[in-house]
Amino acid sequence: MDKKAMILVVDDEHGVRQSFNMVLKDEYNVLLAENGKQAIDIFTKNAVDLILLDILIPDINGIDLLEKLKEIDPNVEIIMVTAVKEIQTAVKAIKLGAYEYVIKPFVVDDVLTLIHRALEKRSLLREVTYLRGELKRHQPFEKMVGEHESLQAVFDLIRTISKSDGAVLIQGESGTGKELVARAIHNSVSRKHKPFVVINCAAIPPTLMESELFGYNKGAFTGAAGTTMGKLEIANKGTVFLDDIDSLDVNMQAKLLRAIQEKEFERLGSTKVIRSDIRFVAASNRSIRELISRGKFREDLYYRLNVFPIILPPLRERKSDIPLLLNHFLELNSKKSGKPAKRFSKKAVNALMKYSWPGNVRELENMVERLTTITRKTVINIQDVSAFNIDFGNITRGMKLKDAVSAFEKNYISEVLDNVGGNRRKAAQTLGIHRNTLFVKMNEPADITGEI
Repeated sequence: MDKKAMILVVDDEHGVRQSFNMVLKDEYNVLLAENGKQAIDIFTKNAVDLILLDILIPDINGIDLLEKLKEIDPNVEIIMVTAVKEIQTAVKAIKLGAYEYVIKPFVVDDVLTLIHRALEKRSLLREVTYLRGELKRHQPFEKMVGEHESLQAVFDLIRTISKSDGAVLIQGESGTGKELVARAIHNSVSRKHKPFVVINCAAIPPTLMESELFGYNKGAFTGAAGTTMGKLEIANKGTVFLDDIDSLDVNMQAKLLRAIQEKEFERLGSTKVIRSDIRFVAASNRSIRELISRGKFREDLYYRLNVFPIILPPLRERKSDIPLLLNHFLELNSKKSGKPAKRFSKKAVNALMKYSWPGNVRELENMVERLTTITRKTVINIQDVSAFNIDFGNITRGMKLKDAVSAFEKNYISEVLDNVGGNRRKAAQTLGIHRNTLFVKMNEPADITGEI
């Protein structure tokens, strides 16, 4: 394991506690409790991973203590310690959430094997929780594409900072690929096999942000029906990507700063300190310095995050990469659809390189996906591009009248189709033309039924 797990031994016999301590102390951090009250007190104040719990302790029934401990943290693994005559009670404990039981006098190798398996289960649970969250996420594109010197400088910086665990602040316009850079940073270091957890600060309401980051215990607030791990706990040993960090409430910024500085936090409704080993990568599409001057962002948090600053260039400043990006997204869409890849005509590419791309790479990706879906031809030409409604005047400027009229028609037809949900029959009726005429203008096969 990357760090020593913490094990709490609960047994009223001094000799048993010391035996476990001697067996476990080299490989694990060990805490000892001689009764239930002491066990609960230690457990609520420490990030315990596993408990060795004697069934017979003086001040509380072992089964009742098991339930109390599981109520505080359902994810903790508990191994019951029992005598032969108490095996039926141990089996009952397993039904209530205990991982397994060991019988006194115990065999050291058996105990160590059992503990290892229980901790492995706990680790897998954390990983499953992370993966479930990742399955809900849409990754906009698979890899970073570009040969422009400004982007190559970013690649060089990523390779350099991969040798450090320092925080990174990525700044750039929306759609420039900030999350992609964050993933590249994560994947280039020893953390790449650990969780990469994304927290979209703009999408989470301020009232929910604290519980999202730090997690909460049952009863911490109205509706908290169970104990839930926060994103920072899930991300232990991995990377947290704080997207749109500029949207984070100032009060929440102070709590995040403490978690970054101290490398520890508590769940809502708990005093137990949870220690974390996380690399923080934050991103913003607004000037953080300007927000600081307006009192909207803490200066100390800015300096804590800005250990390694990365500025991403907008697409309009690296237009030479547009042909590469177009081919990249055409290939991706081909793999997704299982159909041969289409291509852009030379005139279409030249027109797209004149466009300013306010939505950057994301806008270009969306355009390619739409065009490959609605265009039936193998080659996407300038008239098809104009139908995407991007700076239409700029695209058509310099065209011959016939081509400009055709481009306008495609653009207008596309808008009408959007308004009627893609229904060709309704679109033809709205446009006041025959359905076959619509197919011709869209470069599609005619409708043999001849219906309008």
